[in-house]
Amino acid sequence: MDNCMNNFVKGLQHIGIPTNSMDETIAFYKAIGFTVIYETVNEAANEKVAFFKQGNLVIEAYENKQAVMASGAVDHIALDVTDVEQVYQIVQKEGFPIVSDGIQFLPFWENGVKFFIITGPNKERIEFNQYL
Repeated sequence: MDNCMNNFVKGLQHIGIPTNSMDETIAFYKAIGFTVIYETVNEAANEKVAFFKQGNLVIEAYENKQAVMASGAVDHIALDVTDVEQVYQIVQKEGFPIVSDGIQFLPFWENGVKFFIITGPNKERIEFNQYL
């Protein structure tokens, strides 16, 4: 992979987990020591969304009523990037399979986020995410 990617990836931003019950998910993560740091609704997908934090680990849960409810149910790993457009160009150049419809925007946090998603060799979804 092009070493230029290292210039833009800062580390893990969050791990995304779908849920069928946001109330149960919030209760569980609170019970194991996480704090809810952000709650919203993704209006485009009509999904409740919550972010939990414990130390430097952040988990995103979104209520899509399609959770697999089986081992391996993590949906994506999000990497924190400084310039999502540059990373998108690198990913295109390297020929990685992009599964999102280009760079997306969500009105999360103070100024929103831009992101796109690729798949890895095991069909894992890797999200490149930039806080705006």
